[in-house]
Amino acid sequence: MMDSVSVDFSLLVPEIILLVMACVILFVDLYARQENKGLTQGLTLATLAVSALVAYGSIGEPAQVSFNGSFINDSLSNLLKTGIYLAAMVVFVYSRRYLRDRDLLKGEFYLLGLFSILGMSILVSAYSLVTLYLGLELLSLALYAMVALQRDAIAPTEAAMKYFILGALASGMLLYGMSLLYGVTGTLEIGGLARHSAQALEDNAVIFLVGIVFLVVGVAFKFGAVPFHMWVPDIYHGAPTAMTLFLSTAPKLAAFGMLYRLFAEGLLSFHADWQQYLIILAVLSLLVGNIVAIAQTNIKRMLAYSAIAHVGYLFLGLIAGTEAGFASSLFYVIAYVIMGLGGFGMVLLFSRRGFESDELDDFKGLNDRHPWMALMMLLLMASMAGIPGTVGFYAKLSVLQAVVDVGLSWLAVVAVIFSIVGAFYYLRVIWYMYFEAPRHENHLESGGGAQILLSANALSVLLLGILPGGLLALCFQVIGG
Repeated sequence: MMDSVSVDFSLLVPEIILLVMACVILFVDLYARQENKGLTQGLTLATLAVSALVAYGSIGEPAQVSFNGSFINDSLSNLLKTGIYLAAMVVFVYSRRYLRDRDLLKGEFYLLGLFSILGMSILVSAYSLVTLYLGLELLSLALYAMVALQRDAIAPTEAAMKYFILGALASGMLLYGMSLLYGVTGTLEIGGLARHSAQALEDNAVIFLVGIVFLVVGVAFKFGAVPFHMWVPDIYHGAPTAMTLFLSTAPKLAAFGMLYRLFAEGLLSFHADWQQYLIILAVLSLLVGNIVAIAQTNIKRMLAYSAIAHVGYLFLGLIAGTEAGFASSLFYVIAYVIMGLGGFGMVLLFSRRGFESDELDDFKGLNDRHPWMALMMLLLMASMAGIPGTVGFYAKLSVLQAVVDVGLSWLAVVAVIFSIVGAFYYLRVIWYMYFEAPRHENHLESGGGAQILLSANALSVLLLGILPGGLLALCFQVIGG
């Protein structure tokens, strides 16, 4: 590992590309005519594609810490960045027609998206509490504005206000926890926490544990874990679906990076202390997410509670505290992002001007109207339910195996029980598509490119379910490296 005091801008190539191109796109969009607004999307996609290639090409290289120990470039950060960039590209492709139909196809959407992605990149490479907080705030502030982009509508504005207020509260708790750890250990570096925490706990046990509690609360909010989940269903439902799609996917990868840096690298020696907190959050998330989702009639709210339940499964690998556990959680969050892109993408696909295809009833009889898309939705719902043969099954199996290996078999049993409960609301969507009469003609107006990409998205959950070894091995490689 190189000297952390040195400054090496070559480690920041993806971030530099994002920042420079965001400024370029700002000026291009400012002077472009309305009929040339497609140029903004094209430049954005090209920026993300180049950044993804740079990040992916750096996987496997030795970890390097620079900028006075505040920034790390390692295989994990590059894998997460690659996933973030690719997920954002898919979101922008899915969203074009939806935004155009609602007069929201503006440069602000892409610019805010790029700055949010820049925050995510900084967050997953943060090796200092200050850098981590700055990345998180850049990510969050851009998301608040994206949710409120439809300024003349009440629901998105209300959702943005809720998100901003609760997000500010969670950020304050996270910052307070960081300040307590800094006061006890005298260091802001993630690696420094790992070196100093043993003596710190012995001398200031209460303050140190209180700091960990505040960190857990802040991270739990960003994930939407129970009991800090109150913002998730309201924001997912109230925000325009394009913003919900963005909010529910790429930031999950960044949140995992933050959680891993703090607890797996900085506070792993105190695994027994924060493990019990994560167990409580996981069980509550599984309980509330799966049971409340059953009562939902709006598919966006159903998927919101589904996301809460998936956070519970994701935490299982982290609870194990082993290399296999961390790798399985990484595999799980990648699998969830793929499934979330497809699930919310399907809602986008069938929405049109003046009509939001966000009620479960809107999917009744889908097989009679669009059998291919019904099959794609079936694959996505089956994967979210964890049915064998899909990537969702192997994702759940890997985290369950991780907790069983450390003697927490009871927790695995609880997770399996709630997985069976959760299968009901996923199978209900499939029942509606194949065994219910359509309530209206739901025309498919999206372009062929979006339909092809969504089909590839849905088929990928089947492919990764049949051949999960490559992605799983990559997860073990970046965690072990």
